[in-house]
Amino acid sequence: MKRINQILAALIASIALTGSLAAQEKALDLDALLKQLEQGKFQQNQQNIEREREFAQKRSEQEKMLRDAGNARDSELRTSAQLETQYEENEFKIADLKQAVDTRLGSLKELFGALQQTAGDTKNKFFGSLISAQIPGRAEFLDDLAQSMGKSSKLASIAEIERVWFELQREMTESGKVTRFTTDVVEASGAKVSKEVVRVGSFALIADGKYLDYEGATNSVSELVRQPAERFTSSAAALQNSNGELVQFGMDPTGGSILRLLVNAPNLQERIHQGELVGYIIIAVGAVGILVAIWRFIVLTHIGGKVRRQLKSDTFKDDNPLGRVMQVKDKYPEADTEALELHLTEAILGEVPKLGRFLTLVKMIAVVAPLGGLLGTVTGMIVTFQQITLFGTGDPKIMAGGISSALITTVLGLVVAIPTTLLFALLNTQSKNIVYILQEQAAGVIAERAERLEKA
Repeated sequence: MKRINQILAALIASIALTGSLAAQEKALDLDALLKQLEQGKFQQNQQNIEREREFAQKRSEQEKMLRDAGNARDSELRTSAQLETQYEENEFKIADLKQAVDTRLGSLKELFGALQQTAGDTKNKFFGSLISAQIPGRAEFLDDLAQSMGKSSKLASIAEIERVWFELQREMTESGKVTRFTTDVVEASGAKVSKEVVRVGSFALIADGKYLDYEGATNSVSELVRQPAERFTSSAAALQNSNGELVQFGMDPTGGSILRLLVNAPNLQERIHQGELVGYIIIAVGAVGILVAIWRFIVLTHIGGKVRRQLKSDTFKDDNPLGRVMQVKDKYPEADTEALELHLTEAILGEVPKLGRFLTLVKMIAVVAPLGGLLGTVTGMIVTFQQITLFGTGDPKIMAGGISSALITTVLGLVVAIPTTLLFALLNTQSKNIVYILQEQAAGVIAERAERLEKA
């Protein structure tokens, strides 16, 4: 119907166009106009016939295309049905095959499970093993094997199983060897230098007489920023310079854990600095006391030698206490026993302060040093408790560090008090021995004078 309306509209337009053209040509009569209309109608009919014929041809083509599309759809539906049937058959086949694989594997499942667990556990050890610094790539292989067996349930090949066994055996074998190899070493200054490294099993790495650290995550070897004590570094240098002979060497059986703790421990100088102001005062006072004690020890030893030489001589000299005391006898030749005793006592009392000079200072330092240490400990504990008040007790390192610093002053006080006490006892004994000699000789002089006066 729609097509017919379109044809009628075209016909009316053609008639109107034809009428317009005829009007322009100025038809002379109605017969000519009628003839023109007939001719236009004939032409219009011919055009309509052509359009209908063309429409009919295209309609047949559309119907053919529709039939072709229907045939294609039917073919695809048949293919889909075939694929669905094949998919279901494949599902049953896969289930049967899985069951057959599980049945045939049997105890091999436990083997592959143990292999996966071993690979996972061993790769963590290899990441931190010092042997990986010389033989890299072992941990990566085990990591890839464990992940592939875990995610995709892939079965390990015989070559992979043999390599896992080989890597475990190589780790044990290399742990008992001392070998040399060349690798890049990051020095304490940050520079990377190729050096000859000595590996002691899986326990230590050394180069240029210094201990090294291995970082498995980055596969890098670096010098320890803080080296252990001299006795350890000297043994490391001796080992590196050895040509196969036995040498003593400081080895960390934990593979570096104890060594890191050892190098992080404060040395003597750092311990002293932890005492802060009180510690410095104790050290200064102790140094003064020890220097004075050494000086007095030298003086008293020299005086004691002169006194012993004076005992063997009959000539009294005034360069020693005994000679000066004995000269009193010659100054008062006619004095009675009591007077001479008083003069000798006076001379001896005059020598005693000289012999005991600065001994009281040494004794005072021996007594005051531990008190100063106790003062530093108390002040340090006060600071520690203030830190606990501010930060709580969640971190034991705060308390341990504060208490350790506080006790340093007590240690310094005892370190000063013990030698100064011993030195004071030694000096006091030396001084008293000389005084005893003076008193003994003075008593002999008095006895000699008394006997002479009795005979007279």
